[in-house]
Amino acid sequence: MEFLVDNLAPIMFFNLIVFLLLGFPVTFTLSAIGILYGLVAIELDMMQPALFQALPQRVFGIVENDTLLAVPFFTLMGLILERSGMAEDLLDTIGQLFGPLRGGLAIAVVLVGAMLAATTGVVSASVISMGLISLPIMLRYGYDRKLATGVIAASGTLSQIIPPSIVLIILADQLGRSIGDMYRGAMLPGLMLVATYVLYIVVMSYIKPKSAPALPPEARVYVEPNGSRGLTSLIVLSIVASAVAYFGSQHYFATHPNIPMDEHIVVLMLLWGVTAWVIALINKLLKLSMLSKIAERVIFVMVPPLFLIFLVLGTIFIGVATPTEGGAMGAVGAIIMAVTRGRLSWKLLRQAMESTTRLSCFVVFILVGSTVFSLSFRGINGDLWVEHLLIDMPGGEWGFLIIVSILTFLLAFFLDFFELAFIIVPLLGPIADKMGIDLIWFGVLLAVNMQTSFMHPPFGFALFFLRSVAPKDDYTDKVTGERIKRVSTTDIYWGSVPFIIIQLLMVAAVLTFPGLVTHYKDGEVLLDDSQIQFGTESTYGSDSYGFGMDDAASSFQ
Repeated sequence: MEFLVDNLAPIMFFNLIVFLLLGFPVTFTLSAIGILYGLVAIELDMMQPALFQALPQRVFGIVENDTLLAVPFFTLMGLILERSGMAEDLLDTIGQLFGPLRGGLAIAVVLVGAMLAATTGVVSASVISMGLISLPIMLRYGYDRKLATGVIAASGTLSQIIPPSIVLIILADQLGRSIGDMYRGAMLPGLMLVATYVLYIVVMSYIKPKSAPALPPEARVYVEPNGSRGLTSLIVLSIVASAVAYFGSQHYFATHPNIPMDEHIVVLMLLWGVTAWVIALINKLLKLSMLSKIAERVIFVMVPPLFLIFLVLGTIFIGVATPTEGGAMGAVGAIIMAVTRGRLSWKLLRQAMESTTRLSCFVVFILVGSTVFSLSFRGINGDLWVEHLLIDMPGGEWGFLIIVSILTFLLAFFLDFFELAFIIVPLLGPIADKMGIDLIWFGVLLAVNMQTSFMHPPFGFALFFLRSVAPKDDYTDKVTGERIKRVSTTDIYWGSVPFIIIQLLMVAAVLTFPGLVTHYKDGEVLLDDSQIQFGTESTYGSDSYGFGMDDAASSFQ
């Protein structure tokens, strides 16, 4: 009995991991273990029964949490965009733009994955869309299966680190920090991850040219009558739009001198997109024939998603809207885009709303279960057990961060990001805060690490999504008529390994260079405590004119 009292907290945590590994539903496992060990603790006089009376209030607090409203809004936005064919148009356009380069199709997949991440935030939608659309094309033109599947799976996971990521919303809520700050902090690591993926593809295409061949001439659709690709007009249009954006933004920047860099980028992108869109629209309506086919295609396909990104992230970064309001505007913007494309139907809307409701209920129920578990766990001083366990690690703050990173990576083999966010973050967050660690930086570090949970063989969800749409048997290509070999599960698993290594290198980069995340503080107005005065020089303080009350009284005599 004495052993049980001294070790109830580690026993409780160990039982939770065991039941999760056995495959029991997460929310019911958390709730059942929380209630069971809470009753055991009450029986052992380790916890007061009155503590359970706070449980209903905590559950109602979850339902009343305005922050979590952003989850269904961003989910609905992503599902409508995914079902309206935006991913297909983006892949076709960017694939034609970069296809003539070696590795161009793979680069297009990465760039489209980044754009889908910034507009959808849903891993399953990104991976399945790109798997259905781009994988057959890449196999058709001789891409290495490991490279093709790895690029698709890795690009889909960008939805977890590039705002408006749902996991960033959950992490901000669990850490008690602003979602806007979390978005700002995660933006640079997310873009660096995109650049690293592209760099890896370029290197592989030169080391092994046959693994990522260029698109053959007969597959290039947007070609001018004289045989050229028409890139000159696209370059000229980009330069003109950039010049208008630069000079047009000077007044805004002059009147807002201390705005952070991300706001500069948002304003410039918005002005560039609007200028290019207006020029392309005038050219099309007046039939001026100034732009090539590829230039028109790029502007009309890529600018609307960029405008939606500004509508969501730009308004959040500038401070016009909260993340919940930004998500609501994004959902409305996605519906408008689907209507203008003629892709919106009651069936599509109903499917998107059903999936959104299912995912939102999934999140809320897991959060309720984690609340029950954490109530009992803290009641038996489990948080102190975890704190002593990690604070006593050698190396101090660095030792803590390295151990947490390794622990998160290992747990990600068996648990997905929702389970990790709701189980370990509430335990680790207070310890990090007590050690003086910036919680936004800590959250982004965990988010980059949790991203690997989608890529881990054999339980990575991105690999499962890709396996569901990759060809399981040999088939005949409809375009070339050639026999295409199937994609094996082994190909998918081995294809993910290089990108897992890249993600781990990004974890190390964020850990080594905190400025990659802490730039979100740029533009903050900080108070110097030493300069605060409380008017102690006068017995009665001072009046609104700055005189001491005694001085003011003497001046009237």
